[in-house]
Amino acid sequence: MTEKLFRIHAILFRRMELFASVTALAVGACVSSVQSAHAQWAVYDGAAHVQTVLIAARELQQIDNQITSLANQAQMLVNQAKNLALLPLSTLSTLQSTISQTTALLAQAQNIAYSVTSVEQQYQQSYTSVSSGMSDSALFSQAQTRWQNSVGGFEDALKMQARAVGNIPSDSSAMTQLVSASQSSSGALQAAQAGNQLLALQSRQLSDVVAVLSANGRAQDLDRAREAAAEAEGQAQYEHFAQHDAYVPGAVSVFNDGN
Repeated sequence: MTEKLFRIHAILFRRMELFASVTALAVGACVSSVQSAHAQWAVYDGAAHVQTVLIAARELQQIDNQITSLANQAQMLVNQAKNLALLPLSTLSTLQSTISQTTALLAQAQNIAYSVTSVEQQYQQSYTSVSSGMSDSALFSQAQTRWQNSVGGFEDALKMQARAVGNIPSDSSAMTQLVSASQSSSGALQAAQAGNQLLALQSRQLSDVVAVLSANGRAQDLDRAREAAAEAEGQAQYEHFAQHDAYVPGAVSVFNDGN
């Protein structure tokens, strides 16, 4: 019985020693942990940490600003490229061809060309050289030349009017294309080029108007000059007729006195 009690006390003592050892270790660990935590808390600098975070935030903001600036510069370059893009549509060759055709038609003016020298020469020969000393055949020849000039002038005017009217469909098509290109232009240069081509088209149309007015004026002036020359011709013919001696009546023998 005593031996059993001794064994029980030995077991309890051992358990108490084990519990004390564990408790000591736990307390030591806790104390060590608290001391370590206390040491770490004492070393940590909050202000420096905040300053570091602020510096990092500022650097991040600067990087973000640089990225935004680069993106804006890239967009600006894209916009500049659009503004410098050429207009893919050009009506210059068509306009030049039409003007060349109108100029060629003007150069085909009959009898009296659109030239100051030609007008002076022809006008002096056929319109201002009428005189009473000219023969009837010369007066008739000049009258016929003036009539041919007037008829040719009106024919030239009709041709020029037909040319101007014939240009209207092509002008309408070109104007539609240019307006559409201007409205759908990707940049300032394309819009400006479309506007310049529209101005060129208007200039070509104005040249047609000038050509038609010139042809009409030429025909009318030739006809008025013909009328003025006809009056001068009539006066010359009267003076030419008046130069002959007046008729003097004389005796006329109808039957022979011997019969």
